[in-house]
Amino acid sequence: MPAESALVVLVREAEGLVGSFRDHHDPAAAAGVPAHITILYPFKEPSELAPEVLGDLAGLFARVPGFDVTLRECRHFPGVLYLAPEPAEPVCHLTEIVVQQYPENPPYGGQFAEIIPHLTVAHVEDEQQMAEITAQLHHAALDHFPIRARVHTVTLMESRDGRWRVRGQFPLRE
Repeated sequence: MPAESALVVLVREAEGLVGSFRDHHDPAAAAGVPAHITILYPFKEPSELAPEVLGDLAGLFARVPGFDVTLRECRHFPGVLYLAPEPAEPVCHLTEIVVQQYPENPPYGGQFAEIIPHLTVAHVEDEQQMAEITAQLHHAALDHFPIRARVHTVTLMESRDGRWRVRGQFPLRE
């Protein structure tokens, strides 16, 4: 497995709703990644995360004010069920400033033209199974929506062996 890293916003407030879905349908959960909204993946190989890079990230994020997001809507990409954070703009801004600083690391390796912030709930290719999981999530969400979260930290996670671990955390300005 390749060594890799990612910048994410952990959303612990969503675990009560999405935890069991992610455990069964999201390989990232099995690899140790908590419920999160991706800021930038892939970022750098862990061997490239020198103290200078960590310092640059700390300074970059310290200039951005913290913000609130609300999760209240389920959406789909092909094969992916996710929760959409509102507003999306502050999350997109975090991605944009990192990409400005590190243009060699485009979001998702440059596969997609548009940044769509999301909290992945399930990866499922079978449309029938996706419909069933979506219906189950909608039912479970009745007791959880809306989910409100304060974004005050960006977390750097790394994987060297297929298991993800927190490498660092960078506070936003409060």
